[in-house]
Amino acid sequence: MINMSGNGTHGDVDPRTPVVVGVGQVSERLDDPGYRRRSPVELAADAARAALADTGAAERAVADAIDTVAGIRQFETSAPGATAPLGRSDNYPRSVASRIGASPARAILEVVGGQAPQHLVNEFAGVIAAGGSEVVLLFGSEAISTVERYAQDPGRPDFTEHAEGDLEDRGYGLHGMFSRHFAEHGLTGAPSQYALIENARRARLGLTRDEYAAAMGELFAPFSRVAAANPHAAAPVERSAAELVTPTSANRLIADPYTRYIVAREKVNQGAAALLMSVGAARRLQVPADRWVFLHGHADLRERSLLDRVELSVSPAAVMAVTHALELAGLGAGGLATLDLYSCFPAPVFNICDGLGLTAGDPRGLTLTGGLPFFGGAGNNYSMHAIAETVQRARQAPGSFGLVGANGGIMSKYSAGVYGTAPVAWVPDRSSELQAEVDSWAAPAQVHAADGWAVIETYTIRHGRDGTPAGIIVGRLDADGCRFIARTNDGDAETLELLAEAAEPIGERVYVRSSGTANRISPGPGHRAAAAAVPAAR
Repeated sequence: MINMSGNGTHGDVDPRTPVVVGVGQVSERLDDPGYRRRSPVELAADAARAALADTGAAERAVADAIDTVAGIRQFETSAPGATAPLGRSDNYPRSVASRIGASPARAILEVVGGQAPQHLVNEFAGVIAAGGSEVVLLFGSEAISTVERYAQDPGRPDFTEHAEGDLEDRGYGLHGMFSRHFAEHGLTGAPSQYALIENARRARLGLTRDEYAAAMGELFAPFSRVAAANPHAAAPVERSAAELVTPTSANRLIADPYTRYIVAREKVNQGAAALLMSVGAARRLQVPADRWVFLHGHADLRERSLLDRVELSVSPAAVMAVTHALELAGLGAGGLATLDLYSCFPAPVFNICDGLGLTAGDPRGLTLTGGLPFFGGAGNNYSMHAIAETVQRARQAPGSFGLVGANGGIMSKYSAGVYGTAPVAWVPDRSSELQAEVDSWAAPAQVHAADGWAVIETYTIRHGRDGTPAGIIVGRLDADGCRFIARTNDGDAETLELLAEAAEPIGERVYVRSSGTANRISPGPGHRAAAAAVPAAR
């Protein structure tokens, strides 16, 4: 990428160069004075209005110029059969567009995943650079707090609405993230799957349970501090590292090693939007040049499915995406002034930190919002808030650079963007070439029905709301090295003891039997004697 920060001026920039010219955020909490019970459409429309105002240009003229709108899916539209207790729009992007008086030629509903906001910025920056669009509005929102509060209330609001116009619905995009086989073994949610990644990383690093818990707390305590100062945060409370990882009645165990405080908080009412346009359109609409923020680097990559990864504790594709975005920007990680790393759980943050050589105590901080457990995991739209914050910080420090790292699925999809005010020419990324490399990586052999002696490769204990535990492992068969998933039998205290109390369950031998649709495990011989001889590390 040609970096013109040293001698370029805005007058030198090709008129088809894409720039972010407006960002907006809105939020409301149930206990806020003036709480309005806004629907997802209303929250997104208010964020879009804020983005129009943020351009510093005539808002009506900018709205009239919007030719494309793209919306992020809410949780209630993110899976087949999902319900909307308060109703929903049948065309979310056009409902939002109509609220601001825009009549775009194109309306898009993006696929599921936290990568979606940054992916859309990357995609439509390229579309603008190719002359396929001039003004694009991106937005997303969630009203989960309101929906849960009023779902059973006789006086509940009705969010049902119809919007005329065509819609490019890109589908759910869930392939490789969830399966019936996973569900049969209790892997029905993100916490248990990320916990498998987390425990694999702990074992790879040779850390005890207590040491790793401390590391997770030290990673996220600074995030809570940022959230405490953010007026849009859903949980603006600063917590200590120890408080975050110590189980209590309020901070219950979710899936070993996670407590409630260190997983994404989905109960939010938040919306965010970003407005992109060509430099030519920005000049025509008289958007002041000091509002322009350029995309200096960008990349989008998909990781192999969880069980197809040779090493379960990492996502090399995510690191490749960030590294490539930095390469296009002509930067190393040290050249960034700000970072916001997607933080639904510690693992995705650790993954990028490990890959870039960053530490939890980086003086720049690893979030601008406060992160998903504290700012709020606004469904698939969290990173739109990160983009808004990054754009604002870039304007406040002209010539600086900020990174947004957006994670989707089970560390499955990653989109990265590097933002800065310095004028820069648009150059396409090499993501397709890098994706071909990722897709060529070898995958371990797998078996659905597993029988015989095996070794635990990683594990978690999922805790129900009533406290009932269920053990889940990924293992390798002794006979042929095939990878499999299995779960404990109901009421099997001995196997749960192995997973919960052994100094290091990973590497322990177990016996697995296929039973109906699920594989079941039991401890190998001598477990009780070994457990008695080795003090637990908890």
